[in-house]
Amino acid sequence: MASIFSKIVAGEIPCYKIAESEKYFAFLDIHPLTKGHTLVIPKKEIDYLFDMEDSEFSEINLFAKRIAIALKKAIPCKRIGAAVIGLEVPHAHIHLVPIQNESDLLFSNPKLNLDSEEMEKIAADIRRQFV
Repeated sequence: MASIFSKIVAGEIPCYKIAESEKYFAFLDIHPLTKGHTLVIPKKEIDYLFDMEDSEFSEINLFAKRIAIALKKAIPCKRIGAAVIGLEVPHAHIHLVPIQNESDLLFSNPKLNLDSEEMEKIAADIRRQFV
């Protein structure tokens, strides 16, 4: 059965897309910890990030780096935090989260509730910075 992320990649479920390549896809988390919280995934279904082949693991991290650079330019923050948890969805993914301090990266924090207009503006701001 296809994961929710595979359905997003296939266009079956809408998302706030940031960027994609032949193998990787980035989109805003709909339950963000902070504005700009982005997920980076392989298009191919792989359950756990650390199960990826070495070449794919390197490639997804290089793709995530490009997203993080665009994110930092678009969203005022001190750093872009990165997290790999992998329990929420059985599809490898990297969380990229604009942070001001370490506590911004606590997944037990309340999630933001942003309307679709604000989410689209955030996504557009990040896309403009993506090279």
